[in-house]
Amino acid sequence: MVPVISVDQMREWEQQSWEAGLSESAVIGQVGNIIAERLALKLRGGNPRRRQSGCAKIWALAGKGHNGDDVRLAASVLKSRGMDCRLLDVLSGEIAGQVSRELLKAERDSRSPDWIIDGLFGIGLSRALEGPWAELVSAINASASRVMAVDVPSGLDAVTGKALGGAVEADWTLTLGAIKSGLLQTSAARFVGRLEVAGDIGLIKRPEFDSDFEWVEAEDWRAFPPRRKVDSHKGTYGRLLLLAGSLGYHGAAVLAARAAQRAMPGWIQLLTDPDCYTPVASQLSGPMVAPWNGDGHPWFAAEPTAIGVGPGLASTTLDPRWMEKIRELWKSFAGPLVVDASGLNALLDLDPADTRAAGPRILTPHSGEAGRLLGCSAAEIQQDRAGALRKLSSKFGGAWIVLKGNQTLVGRSEGKIGVNSSGNPALAQGGSGDILTGYLCGLLAQPMLNTPEQIESTIRYAVWKHGHAADRLSRTARAWPVERLVEKLG
Repeated sequence: MVPVISVDQMREWEQQSWEAGLSESAVIGQVGNIIAERLALKLRGGNPRRRQSGCAKIWALAGKGHNGDDVRLAASVLKSRGMDCRLLDVLSGEIAGQVSRELLKAERDSRSPDWIIDGLFGIGLSRALEGPWAELVSAINASASRVMAVDVPSGLDAVTGKALGGAVEADWTLTLGAIKSGLLQTSAARFVGRLEVAGDIGLIKRPEFDSDFEWVEAEDWRAFPPRRKVDSHKGTYGRLLLLAGSLGYHGAAVLAARAAQRAMPGWIQLLTDPDCYTPVASQLSGPMVAPWNGDGHPWFAAEPTAIGVGPGLASTTLDPRWMEKIRELWKSFAGPLVVDASGLNALLDLDPADTRAAGPRILTPHSGEAGRLLGCSAAEIQQDRAGALRKLSSKFGGAWIVLKGNQTLVGRSEGKIGVNSSGNPALAQGGSGDILTGYLCGLLAQPMLNTPEQIESTIRYAVWKHGHAADRLSRTARAWPVERLVEKLG
């Protein structure tokens, strides 16, 4: 896991590297090559084996600082590979004004570059951009070009995550060495765009900085989940019980069950509202499906190894005993219980004395649902997402919280908070949360994945895999229905 560090810690790391004998020019050389390679990979659609199609037009804007030096070298590397990359040394306000006017004219003439590399200012910027610099930022933002920001979008304060006047609105920020904490602030999201990190940039081994956050990325899952043993059987992989679906919301139950199948637990049993039993059961062949009206049912006594509740339990005709059962399970079930969507409403009436449960509890709210649980607005949650996560966990007995949204957070009242790196705005459609819930439940039903030692990794993995599936889809299709997300899981 890559730690999230402060700007001061980043500077300390760099200083220790120079004192150890490393040269700034060597690091700049490595960073320049990394920038060029990452952009070239982006132009190949993320496939390193795909040949470059066509020739993208690139403008590399290099300022006076080290960011500018990084971009100068990157432009040289890109040109050496035969790419159409134009280097513009923006070393003064006068030049910034010239570039601004040229970019605006290119936009009017439909000749904007395909990509702009922003290397104007780095983490050292501490004043608002004015005059021609502000005009250049406005011209970049008004352009149809896609923008890659190096380390930090120019004009953004990497400490606070707020724009210093105006700031470049990047499609993609490649930050260097480690994630800077300011880049994760809600206020920074519109400027940062997609955030990625180039961890190994030639500095000494990263010092053990104190940090509450960890950046969760693909490299963390090279050996997870563990391989299945050849002599295993379906009993090895647990029994999942889902409570999902009601009149008008049967699709949520179907999506959750299908996503759970992609995690491959031993059994999947789904209890659904009798009013939607037929459409749910007719769309599922592997999971067992039964109608449930709130009375006893033998599946509760069949020793499920995980239970998931909430997707599609939103009908006004739903028997109140469904919410009563969720509260009962919260207090008594010894295995992992995942509560999502309308199931979270059952916790609003939970007696504070009952919040500490018999087993692991995982809540998966978005900001609106988190606000209802904490008695505040979604906007207040967004202002301090990590603080909201800590409060939610404390309120519900140390439960694991998956606070969904851009860079979904995973954590508890104490310990590290995982910041998810995968996913994109295409996930902002009905049903994607139900898919995450089902997939997470399918993993947690497996005894080897729900131990105290593994449960945090399992939750983080489910969140990352869900976002990664969306990223894979979005590489090949600008628009896709949420059902296709299930196909990319597993």
